[in-house]
Amino acid sequence: MRVVRGQVWLAAVAAGLVLGFASMSSASEKGKQLYVKHGCWQCHGFVGQGGIAGPALVPEVMPYEAMLNFVRTSNRAMPPYKVEILSDADMKDIHAYLVALPKPADPKSIKLLNP
Repeated sequence: MRVVRGQVWLAAVAAGLVLGFASMSSASEKGKQLYVKHGCWQCHGFVGQGGIAGPALVPEVMPYEAMLNFVRTSNRAMPPYKVEILSDADMKDIHAYLVALPKPADPKSIKLLNP
């Protein structure tokens, strides 16, 4: 019985993720494609969770103007992305993708973590 409950829980989580991504706007869907195309995922993870080389971009997404300024003028490990490489419109779509990502659940709300 315990295994079945675990499988049901896993299925519910998977369904939530699918529905969450399915509800993204066309701008955020395009932003997801651009996020992958421009290699953002390589340092920041596929859903902006962060990685070894880059910090997390979600759940607290910086304002668009601040993100655009950082992306254009970075002098750190991340190379700057000039407008010729990544247009302002494409950057807006990437930002929309990051903002549209569902927030993680509060660990206190997950029954399996709080017996």
